[in-house]
Amino acid sequence: MILVPIQELRAQSQQYGKVDFNVSCTDEVQADFDHALALMHHMMYEQARDKFKKVAESDSECAIAQWGIAMSYVHPLWGQRPADTEFKAGSKAIAKAKGMDGVPHREMAYINALEPFFKNWEATSYRDQLSVFEEGYRELHEQYPNDEDGAAFYALGHLATAPPEDGTLSHQQKAGAMLEELHEKYPQHPGLFHYIIHAYDNPKLAKRAVDVARAYDKVAPDVPHALHMPSHIFVRQGIWSDVIDWNKRSAEAALRQSSEDEVSMHYVHALDYLNYAYLQRGEDRKAKKVAQKTIKVENVQDHLGSAYSVVAALTRYNLEREEWDKSAQISLESPNNFLVDKYPAAQSMIYFARGIGSARSGNLNGARQAIEALNNIYQTLNEKGEEYWAVLTDAQRMAIESWMTFEEGSQEKALTLMKKAADTEDRVGKHPITPGHILPARELLGDILLKMDRPEEALKAYEESLAISANRLRSLYGAGRAAELAGDIVKAKAHYKMLITMTTSDEVDRPIFKEVRDFLATN
Repeated sequence: MILVPIQELRAQSQQYGKVDFNVSCTDEVQADFDHALALMHHMMYEQARDKFKKVAESDSECAIAQWGIAMSYVHPLWGQRPADTEFKAGSKAIAKAKGMDGVPHREMAYINALEPFFKNWEATSYRDQLSVFEEGYRELHEQYPNDEDGAAFYALGHLATAPPEDGTLSHQQKAGAMLEELHEKYPQHPGLFHYIIHAYDNPKLAKRAVDVARAYDKVAPDVPHALHMPSHIFVRQGIWSDVIDWNKRSAEAALRQSSEDEVSMHYVHALDYLNYAYLQRGEDRKAKKVAQKTIKVENVQDHLGSAYSVVAALTRYNLEREEWDKSAQISLESPNNFLVDKYPAAQSMIYFARGIGSARSGNLNGARQAIEALNNIYQTLNEKGEEYWAVLTDAQRMAIESWMTFEEGSQEKALTLMKKAADTEDRVGKHPITPGHILPARELLGDILLKMDRPEEALKAYEESLAISANRLRSLYGAGRAAELAGDIVKAKAHYKMLITMTTSDEVDRPIFKEVRDFLATN
């Protein structure tokens, strides 16, 4: 039997980035452990778990492998509390690690950092669990300040506990600064690429991550989530060509690496971003094909990300094209209906689409039914402790009520409701699971102001929407139209030119493009 040197094995795993976590386990498992840890930093959690289990099977006394198994159940930035079965499995792995003899201090520090997350999980809110996750890795970081992986996990925890109402983005800036400093020292570490992008996944900070985003695939050329993550920054900047290119690659890699029994969540997640980008370029036929492909995926991984992507495929196309009648009739059924039924946050998107479509097409009874359904979902989300999605659902039901009130003739009341909906939605921001809200409330505010013949105020609302969601097609058109009606030809031309710049002339098929080109030709 010919043994491959450890250095060569490690080199073979460098396509996932460079992780160098020296463990006290047998030499034969070192490369697999580094590989598993790299996958975890890429948030390829299931694949990482399989690798950690392989390490544990090869070396039954490798306590840090049990830490890795437990850690793979913790997804701090995905907004999804682990299932009860996952808590039990993670608790079991931690207990097994704690029960082993002779574990080195550093490895035990990692085990101790994670242990509180799995304590009293049945009686602890997810927010509090994320707080103890952060605290555990903060203590580890203070104990081992030169340990890059511990520092990366501490930064990850700090991002996970960022208050959504903090307009200063203090958590994001602190974590980002720490990660950038580490990135200078460890330029091929996968977690530093990944978490920097998450830290700056905000319209105010996105520019700071452009270079890191464009370099991520150099260290991980075939990791689906690594190929997807840069598009978080490109979405923030409205660079749709890059969002399209990177998510095509991500989707191909995710599908190729899916198991025979299950299609990876990363596949439909990439398709959602791809669909969104095509719609923002007005390439609706391409967007429709991607949406249909998403809806038809069978045996997709049971995950909130999968459910959201399927629902986005069902709803985005009609809403972006202002096909209100069709939005009102969106089916509650899908080939992956088990996902929609399981995740209230996904259900809310369908009822929002149906409600807005109903209200804007004059079907007020349909709008009321959607609001009633959203009221029930709001209550469920609150009971489950899913605060982010509860707040978003609250904004959605207010937006529908606003349009319903407008159709009933109470324009000022409708405007007050829509302003409140926009402020509520903006307060929690865009979740990493989505490229953008199904239809932003502040954009809808611009729509309602145009209907009220208040173009100056509408222009302000659309431009505020663009400051949050750069180069959104509907917001660009709305801003251009509002400026045109307000007599501000300079601004109208600027917004219309940006809209045209983003499109490919032989692919767009929305009537507004002819209207915009005619305006630019005569002004």
